Formats: sequence, C-alpha cells, structure tokens
Amino acid sequence: MLDHVSLTVSDLHLAERFYDAVFAALGVVKVGFDQADAWIGYGERCDGDHPGRSYFSVRYGPRPEDAARRHCCFKAANRAAVDAFWRAGLAAGGTDNGAPGLRDYHPSYYASFLIDPDGNHIEAVCHLRE
Repeated sequence: MLDHVSLTVSDLHLAERFYDAVFAALGVVKVGFDQADAWIGYGERCDGDHPGRSYFSVRYGPRPEDAARRHCCFKAANRAAVDAFWRAGLAAGGTDNGAPGLRDYHPSYYASFLIDPDGNHIEAVCHLRE
C-alpha cells in the first residue's frame, strides 16, 4: 500500500546512528545522506520496472510534537530480525516501547516496539509462523 514514508527529526546525525542500526538489522539498505538538503534515505524507490519497492526518509526539522499514535511498522524477514531490530535500536539511543514477542493481533504476529530519539514510534513485525 505505501510507496514511501518520511519522518521528521531534530538531530540528523543522532537519527542517522539510530536508523542505520535498526535498518541494518532488518536488511534494509541506506541509499543516501545529504547534509545540505538534510535527509537520509533507506530502501529502494519505486520505478516503472520495480513498482513494489518501498522507501523511507528521515528529514531534518523541528522536533515533532508528542504523538503517541504516530507509528511506522517495518516488515522483518523472520523473528530473529525483529529481535535484532529491537537490540540495535536500544544500543543506538532508542527507548524500549515493547520487547520482542507475540502480540494479540493474530497468532503469529511477532513484533518489537521502539521510540526513536525524537519520539517517533516505530515497530518491526514478522507475520510468519515460527
């Protein structure tokens, strides 16, 4: 459903450390960093030959207002990647918002939740059965 998503952060270098870590744990490549235009990109942009790709950008701006319902969830290839996402995010300055584990959404919904250094809520999920 989503083609691309952007979040705002107040410290681009702190965000880069955090998002580099969590996306590396999920196997998502960093595709750009531009200090002058104040953005970091991850994933792959869609084009005519690859319409199923997804792209995530982090953009410099004022610290976002607290919004507990603002939430982005990233797919993980397996449960180990969900665990790695959570550990990497904590080590890179994120805050725990739900340790890896099964959730009530469906019997194999395995997820972990973090809050980035600017208060953005992010999640990694694996829907596969163990």
